[in-house]
Amino acid sequence: MKRTIALFSALLSLALLLALAACSSGPEAGKTDWRTKDFAEVEQAARGTTVRWYMYGGWEHVNRWVDNYVAGELKKRYDITLVRVPMDAPEFVNKLLTEKSADKDVGVIDLLWINGENFRNARQADALWGPYADRLPNYGKYVDKKLATRDFGFPVDGYETPYGQAQFVYEYDTARTVEPPATFEALLAWVKEHPGRFTYPQPPDFTGSAFIRQAFYALTGGHQQYMKGFDQQLFDANAPKLWAYLNEMKPFLWEAGRSYPQSSAALDTLFARGEVDLDMSYHPLHAQSKILEGAYPKTVRSYPFRDGSLFNLHFVAIPFNAPNKPGAMVAANFILSPECQLSKLEPSNWGDYPGIDVGKLPPDMREAFDAVDLGEASMSPAKLAPYAVPEIPADYLEALEAGWEAHVLH
Repeated sequence: MKRTIALFSALLSLALLLALAACSSGPEAGKTDWRTKDFAEVEQAARGTTVRWYMYGGWEHVNRWVDNYVAGELKKRYDITLVRVPMDAPEFVNKLLTEKSADKDVGVIDLLWINGENFRNARQADALWGPYADRLPNYGKYVDKKLATRDFGFPVDGYETPYGQAQFVYEYDTARTVEPPATFEALLAWVKEHPGRFTYPQPPDFTGSAFIRQAFYALTGGHQQYMKGFDQQLFDANAPKLWAYLNEMKPFLWEAGRSYPQSSAALDTLFARGEVDLDMSYHPLHAQSKILEGAYPKTVRSYPFRDGSLFNLHFVAIPFNAPNKPGAMVAANFILSPECQLSKLEPSNWGDYPGIDVGKLPPDMREAFDAVDLGEASMSPAKLAPYAVPEIPADYLEALEAGWEAHVLH
């Protein structure tokens, strides 16, 4: 009996040792600084690992594309298992900030879909790992470095890499709306003439927040004055013009302005049902994707306002305590590959403009991008470009969202 107990104890000890060895033999063993390694070593360390990608999960077509195409390609090419974890960006940033303040060295997030004030907040708290961008081969080959240097006015400094491009558009059904408004001045008049037929998502929903940022530019003399960073005196002088405009519009909104759609998806539903006549999106191919899904009629079209159309890049980043940094680097590099960006551009997959400079691609790949049918609902990047205006610095974004809640919602 004693020999049996001793043998059991020895086997248990051996099992514990093997388990500990397995835990320490992953890509983070020895706290390797993967920024100093050749990318072939990074790829080798990533093989057989799992990458947990925390990202916004409110768009089913995007979720399908990530789960099927991106996950499938990462598995086939690198034997990486990609796990998509749906979570709004402010939630995972708060999680990171909490872990940073608690000195939690190993977290559970490997990769983030992030930009704007969420990137700035995480970066200022030193909650992101990097700089890593220039260690990715596809970043060096295909990214427009000038375009990718700032995110909502905040310096990127290599702590995130592009995912895609976005530009704000409005959508209408030509079968029921002959001439939609194309400026903010015209919008106010149109809303009064068509009571109950317009609304916008409630900030801080990303689309609703973008709508009020665009209005802020248009109603206060343009974007240039805000590009140097937050100016409290300037904001205090100009913001009341926005509140007055939105409050004048409010009684004529859907539900008489008593409530707002809680998300862009909720607004999409109202538009699809015919309850409102205008929709909006920060993705120019959104309407075409909805047509292909069968959610919108083929008569829907997209267009920008003439007094400005917000433009930005969205990014991915790696947390300071990501347990699988090599896997995250390989995933971020694959996202920047021409093949992935081409798949993402297809409206039947997602319909997201490339985060890379297509002009840097070989001729055959440029032709492949040019050959993508963006659909009749979409405007080409060349036609949208003249209306593009840069995103506002993140401090203004937060002030606008707080001000909207204080002066318009209540």
